[in-house]
Amino acid sequence: MSLTPTASILFASALALVVWWASTGAILWLVRAGDRHARATVIGATVVGLTALIGLAYAARMGGLAGVYLGFGSALAVWGWHELLFLMGRVTGPRRLPCPPGTRGWRRFVLSTQTVIHHEIALAVTAALALALTWNQANPTGTLTFLLLFALRLSSKLNIFLGVRNPPVALLPEPIRYLAGYFRRAPMNTLMPVSLIAALALTILLAAVALNPASALSARVGASLLAMLSLLGLIEHLFLMMPSPDRALWGWALDRKAIPRAPVLATTGDPEP
Repeated sequence: MSLTPTASILFASALALVVWWASTGAILWLVRAGDRHARATVIGATVVGLTALIGLAYAARMGGLAGVYLGFGSALAVWGWHELLFLMGRVTGPRRLPCPPGTRGWRRFVLSTQTVIHHEIALAVTAALALALTWNQANPTGTLTFLLLFALRLSSKLNIFLGVRNPPVALLPEPIRYLAGYFRRAPMNTLMPVSLIAALALTILLAAVALNPASALSARVGASLLAMLSLLGLIEHLFLMMPSPDRALWGWALDRKAIPRAPVLATTGDPEP
């Protein structure tokens, strides 16, 4: 029995929420388990990621809801592959040292970039490949999903560099815990309001497409999936400015031992931008 359009949209939104929560936790758990089975984890994730790229290209040529869900799932699998390799310290950048004390301004930006540049290049290359594989095809859901995740993550990283109240130190696994030294604590930065407004506007725009009865059901469901991801990205940005519920959301996937406090760059009153 097929769902009504309203039920289909609600189902898609709920699915995106559950997948966001479960996939984030699964990646954190795999990173922790990777300490014992690193080689197998990397090989398995790479096989899944490359297979998902093929799935993304195939889904772009499909019509209907099946193509929308396949594209969405494939994009998330490709994204998870990149995140897993990053969190395991396999694809980060040429610099793998803490930030020198007192480093500020442009020098800190250069050093921060050196810690993650390989990861950023890998994401950009994958985004370009996804565009090339799906250009002018009937179903852009997969590519749009990956591009949205890329944009939201880049915004988060820039905000963390500029300064947020609660940098996500607790989510940094051991292989990349040195990155905490490049974070900065601040009550607000100039980019954060722009990021919040942009994410909110995008969420509203996508929700309007999802709720438009004149659009095809597949387009409405695809917009629902993207709208929920955009809303979750907005919430993740808000988490950076308030006590984060990371432990409550993903405590089952994190190391049960207390994470030692890592050095985080300075605080209120720092004139750095």
